[in-house]
Amino acid sequence: MDNLFIAASASSPEVDFRFDQRRLSLKGESYPENAAQFWGEIITTLRRFLTDDQDGGPLTVNVALAYFNSSSTKMLFSLFDTLNEKAEAGTEVVLNWYHDEEDDTIFEFGQELQEDFPALVFHDHAVQS
Repeated sequence: MDNLFIAASASSPEVDFRFDQRRLSLKGESYPENAAQFWGEIITTLRRFLTDDQDGGPLTVNVALAYFNSSSTKMLFSLFDTLNEKAEAGTEVVLNWYHDEEDDTIFEFGQELQEDFPALVFHDHAVQS
């Protein structure tokens, strides 16, 4: 399957899904005009990869989002739910959650993800601003 790369814009994050390396990365800010449209293609591509994936090796997901709006939050939950299902099926999925050490909102969202998606191996990374 081809890797997926979408360059960051003023209102959308960089998406770098290197399926061949089993590494998925999101970086930047997410408040696109139409979050369902932006994230929909990404989630569909991820689901296709996870359905076809027979490797069984661990997946690493790196997320460094400095800001995301409520409609992006909804889509992110869908993305993490998809990853959690893969983890429940036996594939190790490691989620590295990067946030500014002074940003309580992003930190708390990460804690919520950890609670809501317990099959993911969650690692919190506070980054100095």
